[in-house]
Amino acid sequence: MKIGLLSDTHNYLDPQIFDYFADCDELWHAGDIGSVGLLTELQTFKPTQAVFGNIDSEEVRKLLPMDCWIEREGVCIWMTHIGGYPPKYNPRVRKNLSERSADLFVCGHSHILKVIKDEQRNNMLCLNPGAAGRQGFHQMRTILRFQLNNGIVSQLEAIELGTKSN
Repeated sequence: MKIGLLSDTHNYLDPQIFDYFADCDELWHAGDIGSVGLLTELQTFKPTQAVFGNIDSEEVRKLLPMDCWIEREGVCIWMTHIGGYPPKYNPRVRKNLSERSADLFVCGHSHILKVIKDEQRNNMLCLNPGAAGRQGFHQMRTILRFQLNNGIVSQLEAIELGTKSN
């Protein structure tokens, strides 16, 4: 199963995303979508799993959860918008991880692309795709693409979409 992962679009959907994610089976959006229209555009393109972020309106929050726990290809995934990263998870995430484990933790919010294994949590892979939108302090807009197969995350690619000004 091929996954396209993005976050922090802030109501800007780069047309390149449709090319980069053309052969993906599913899209995941880790919050700060920006509008119901952008979410609908993604959902029309591909099956989409998403969570709301801190800038999302009540309208978006009514459609999406804060936390998305799913299983794909034998991989247990937890996606939330504000998460942190090992060992600096935010308190809510740290508490949840003490009660429930995941193989793959996905978050956004920081606008910083990160791929880190948490050795304290059975090498749980932590992914933050950075920001695909134009708002925020980041300079380069980024997304991730990867495959899930029989419990394994593979073929992980970080993709630069260009600077936030172009």
